[in-house]
Amino acid sequence: MDATGLDFEKPIIELERKIDELKKFSSLQKLDISSEVKRLEEKLEKVKKDVFDNLTPWQKVQIARHPKRPYTLDYITMMMTDFIEIHGDRHFADDKALICGLAKIDSEKIAIIGHQKGRDTKENLMRNFGSAHPEGYRKAMRIMKLMAKFDVPIICFIDTPGAYPGIGAEERGQAEAIAYNLQGMFKLKVPIIVVVIGEGGSGGALGIGIGDRVCVLENAYYSVISPEGCAAILWKDRKKAPEAAAVLKLTGEELMKLGVIDEIIKEPLGGAHRDHEATAKNIKAVIKKYLTELKSIPADKLLEQRYEKFRKMGVFTEE
Repeated sequence: MDATGLDFEKPIIELERKIDELKKFSSLQKLDISSEVKRLEEKLEKVKKDVFDNLTPWQKVQIARHPKRPYTLDYITMMMTDFIEIHGDRHFADDKALICGLAKIDSEKIAIIGHQKGRDTKENLMRNFGSAHPEGYRKAMRIMKLMAKFDVPIICFIDTPGAYPGIGAEERGQAEAIAYNLQGMFKLKVPIIVVVIGEGGSGGALGIGIGDRVCVLENAYYSVISPEGCAAILWKDRKKAPEAAAVLKLTGEELMKLGVIDEIIKEPLGGAHRDHEATAKNIKAVIKKYLTELKSIPADKLLEQRYEKFRKMGVFTEE
């Protein structure tokens, strides 16, 4: 049972609590109340389905930010082996908001790059809440260029509210570092698979977001700006974030319609935070599928298709 519930999850949490209490009571009193437990479990599944099949964009944003949602290091542990983290950009520092390293998915060698948030206040401060500095993006590009030399595919996990907007980051060239990555990722002659695992906010997401295949988890979001930031600009009121989430078209379904992503990866009923292993299994299956597909494409053709994929975005016909 997840005690860290969002507002719309409260009916579910209450039912889960009742089921747990009945099971404990049955065990202590040696009573057979399995029929009552079964009835409540059936009701729980129905309530879950009713809630999670009808989520608003804002509710999906809340799930994407859930504190118990799996992060990059969790997925590395569950999906990969032989992970070796690589540190530093060789210019300024090692940014702990971006994890970079080498690993294997089954027997396949890959480079893994992903945003990393913290589980508590101390770790969040160390990870800067998943908001990378310029040195993080420069580290990522250093690793990507190195891996391209050895023909190693690149996997990127996006989970950030946005790049860090502080004075120091701006002084060290935040915008230039992201722009350099955008340019550089288009030139890498190896398969690149991008998965938005939580928040996909603004340039902070795009800094590692250029890929041959871009996927979004079912309850993740990918947006030009956070709903709160959009609300503050349009309505001068951050409380309008739910309305902003609706107009930003940031959910997987809307992104598919717009041609921004290639696939929505299914999450367990209730969200990735309710079953880490099942979510990791789903992501791994999609990554392996696309690795097999992309490795068969010649490098020059791969670059051409990547270029065309992104050039198509933002082209609309008016009726």
